[in-house]
Amino acid sequence: MRFPTNRGAAALLATAALVLAPSVAWGQSESGAQDEDDRQRRGRDGSSDIVVTGRSLKTEEGALPVQVLEGDALVHRRQGGLGETLAGLPGIHLDNFGGGASRPVIRGQTLPRIEVLSDGANLFDVSSVSPDHAITTDPLLLDAIEIQRGPSAIRYGGNATNGAINLIDSKVPKSVPVGGVSGATEVRYGTGDEEKTVVGRITAGVGQFALHAEGARRAAEDYDVPDAYGSDRLRDSFAESTSYAVGASWVTSKGYIGAAYSRMESEYGLPGHSHRNAVCHTHGLDLHCAAHGSFEDPFGGPDDHTAAIRLRSDRVDVRADYTDLLPGFSDARLRLSYTDYAHDEIDGDLLFTRFTNEVWDGRLELTHKPVLGFTGTLGVQYTDGRFGGINVNDLHKPFPEGAYGFDGNPDFLTENVGIFFTERRSFGALDIEAAVRKDWRRIDVTVPTWRSTLSPEVEALFVEWYGTEWKNILEGEDVDAFRARNPTVRHNPFSASLGATWNVGQGYALALSLGHTERAPSVRELYARGNNLATNSYELGLAVGNPILGEAGLSAEDVLEKTDAINLTFRRAGGPLEFEVGLFYQSVDDYVFARLQETETETGIPHNFLIYTAADARFAGIDGQVSYAFDPSSRLTLFGDYVDADLKRQDDNLPRIPPGRLGARYDVSTGAVSGDVEYYRTFAQDKLAAYETRTPGYDMLNATLSYRLDLGQTKGVELYVRGTNLLNELAFAHTSFVKDQSPLRGRSLAIGMRHSF
Repeated sequence: MRFPTNRGAAALLATAALVLAPSVAWGQSESGAQDEDDRQRRGRDGSSDIVVTGRSLKTEEGALPVQVLEGDALVHRRQGGLGETLAGLPGIHLDNFGGGASRPVIRGQTLPRIEVLSDGANLFDVSSVSPDHAITTDPLLLDAIEIQRGPSAIRYGGNATNGAINLIDSKVPKSVPVGGVSGATEVRYGTGDEEKTVVGRITAGVGQFALHAEGARRAAEDYDVPDAYGSDRLRDSFAESTSYAVGASWVTSKGYIGAAYSRMESEYGLPGHSHRNAVCHTHGLDLHCAAHGSFEDPFGGPDDHTAAIRLRSDRVDVRADYTDLLPGFSDARLRLSYTDYAHDEIDGDLLFTRFTNEVWDGRLELTHKPVLGFTGTLGVQYTDGRFGGINVNDLHKPFPEGAYGFDGNPDFLTENVGIFFTERRSFGALDIEAAVRKDWRRIDVTVPTWRSTLSPEVEALFVEWYGTEWKNILEGEDVDAFRARNPTVRHNPFSASLGATWNVGQGYALALSLGHTERAPSVRELYARGNNLATNSYELGLAVGNPILGEAGLSAEDVLEKTDAINLTFRRAGGPLEFEVGLFYQSVDDYVFARLQETETETGIPHNFLIYTAADARFAGIDGQVSYAFDPSSRLTLFGDYVDADLKRQDDNLPRIPPGRLGARYDVSTGAVSGDVEYYRTFAQDKLAAYETRTPGYDMLNATLSYRLDLGQTKGVELYVRGTNLLNELAFAHTSFVKDQSPLRGRSLAIGMRHSF
């Protein structure tokens, strides 16, 4: 099938935006630099314990475990990247790449099997393409982060196989501030990397209109590492970023509709990066890393330059949430977004790669009123994207004289239509919920421009050999070969889940969910054909003449990752003793991963030849936490997680699976003073893939102390200090593609002040 153009879809959805918007759900309170929004809610709702977030995920109602990081906990844990901010929460580990890029790992898997959302709308960047690519969000400007693990997040598509992370912000105001104006500021300094951070935000109301502006600036040098690494700082781990947004909303008694423009700029180093292996190429299934003939080193020269990424992301969001807008529907919500993303990868003064991603996306949801006791939501999503940048390492080299062929690089055009439906009903103490989603996705690859710079003498020879139409003949041959190597790929995944929650009473609940999720391979998994210098690997995708699929008589369209999952969660909320413990099991057919073909060491730096393939896999594990309040001012929490993964019928293991972890945290609050101490042990990982090495375990000790000064009314100041890795342990994340060249941060103190008005 052929989908409508992005302009047509955008126009249609923009018209709908004038009258529709997303459903409202009730979540938990938020505080911190978002104090201004708390005051708005107190003025509207009469309580600081209720917050409208536009379908927040509710721990006490869902059949799957959900975590909410907000308030002081979010402010104190915030780092430059999303992965570092969330690392240490039960079930969540870190895939790090220096100080600029970090991705969360949920239950053993990271992007593209985790969907990152911006207030319920997909966040479009290129972080799922390579681990050195940052997630385009600034934790400094977030009000809360909601993490849902498990297949009930299928309403967001097959990429949410292992969960969804919803980033809650205030760039589109949801209410008019009480008193007309509210705001917050924050400054912070970090000792371990000389971090200097400034954050500010303000919301003003005029009648039924609310205007919002916010911004953050963060600059950090190379971060400290323990001396045992061989150096006291990690070279090229610096990171700096600037983020800002402006938004406005029209607020009524039934909801709001608003829009915002946001921009993020970032520059960060790539520790341990080398271009020596840029010369690597293949001869059939043999990897060769020496220059000869037409295979040249696109860089040449020394390999001691700083490599860095310079990133820019512009995004426009339209959001709306209304209640009782249409007959028969209790809620309506709309999310529209346009994303224009680009980043340059630079080695010294050479620009060798540019990644781009331009995406139009629209999502409409309608929640019907109870019918025979059932409430549910019907939704549709349309996405049109243009992506480019993979398989390129020689952007700095001009088209040569005396040559012919393609000049430029292809774009990958993705069109996706998804429809989804959820239903829910309570039968006394038993809550039942079900969800289904169907997608139709198509990826086309554009053919680059063909040109010739042959001399007249050589052209005369081609006329003699091919005739006067020699250019058309040669171009046609090249185009046919290109299309054969880069075919159009279509997938139509279907996902469904069924969950039940038994509310036993006295705060106890037992939740069971079953899910079947289908995920289509990503662009990199399909079309990779070349060197990835960030991970020191040469990669071959599923759709570009893959020999493993060829031997099996399969095409890329035959590969669809299918996961059958079961999740069991036991929780208790309220009272001194609270806990949430989850068990999970996943059986995956056609799990897509990069299989090692060989490792070449000719340049002195090992380079892995990886071929994407599919095999059956299994994941199983446990995660959760148990806490006990000794009194209203102190609480002890024990937490941990463990994942076991296995490649069925294969003599190998899956790579980068996190090891087990156990820890404890003690929180105390007495008047204006509060603090916490957290310790956890991450165990060694001995279960390795063919090209991995053992990762030793480590101990991590963190602590926070804060003092809050109430200035009356809605004003307040908080002073805080947070120490991380106080034991100064040399620690490596087994989940990282570059664990040996990018150890975790050494001992560091973050000293900050927040002011609300």
